[in-house]
Amino acid sequence: MNEASQYLLTLAKRNAQAYAALPGIKAIMLTGSAAEGSSDFYSDIDMILYYDELPSEKALLAACQQNQGTERRLLGDRSEGAMIDMYQVRSVECQCEHTTIAAWEHEIASVLEQLDVATPTQKALSGMLTAIPLFGEALIRDWQARLAHYPDALAQAMVKHYLTIFPLWGIQDRMTTRDATIWHYQLLVEGAYNILSIFAGLNHLYYSSFQFKRMHHFIAQMNIAPPALANRLEAIFHSDTMTAAAQLEQLISETVALVEQHMPEVDTTTIKKRIGWRQQSWQPIE
Repeated sequence: MNEASQYLLTLAKRNAQAYAALPGIKAIMLTGSAAEGSSDFYSDIDMILYYDELPSEKALLAACQQNQGTERRLLGDRSEGAMIDMYQVRSVECQCEHTTIAAWEHEIASVLEQLDVATPTQKALSGMLTAIPLFGEALIRDWQARLAHYPDALAQAMVKHYLTIFPLWGIQDRMTTRDATIWHYQLLVEGAYNILSIFAGLNHLYYSSFQFKRMHHFIAQMNIAPPALANRLEAIFHSDTMTAAAQLEQLISETVALVEQHMPEVDTTTIKKRIGWRQQSWQPIE
């Protein structure tokens, strides 16, 4: 754990003491870069607190004051079972998400059982796997053990859903004359995110494009991936438009081959037809 992460962990443990005695508190954990040991001196504290019932506003304000918090903002709807309390302590942004166990269990079920492949909750599930318990360790360890069993059905749902990448390479000739720079980059971003989602499924990794960071570290966890995937995805955004489209097409071709090898039950017919496709221009007929 680096210096910045150790500092944030110490501060999080201090902050957690103000909440540990609240009625209904069952567990507190530190997640994000501080828990992973990869923080820098811009990083914040991401702390999640679990309750039978959410504490009162008066109790939350008292905890913030006990932690000497300033610039406090409270976000979320109490009726939905979750709120985020944000404030500054020693110039560090402290984000405390307060949620009921019932609400969190519902979020887990939305991914593991209902197979929601697009929800940002996948980011939270990934974070829980590396979280550090600060209170109620047994409950957090139980959740971590449950999440460690990534369902095969979820993996297949991820691959099927995201294997629908727009064939930018096929329309690149017409794009160059249409003043479509923003759309071009939008398609590149969407394509890159889809590739990451497909390999998250193949490798049984929870993934969301929401505020996605530390791509190289994420890809390093993959046993199934094209060679140098992280560097090649980076290169797409530092190439001219024609080269970027060709690079994306090549990555898609390799992605399809790996899907067919490791998840042959997924139908790749549609996406394979797009590889190598080019829109043809027309000529007036007299």
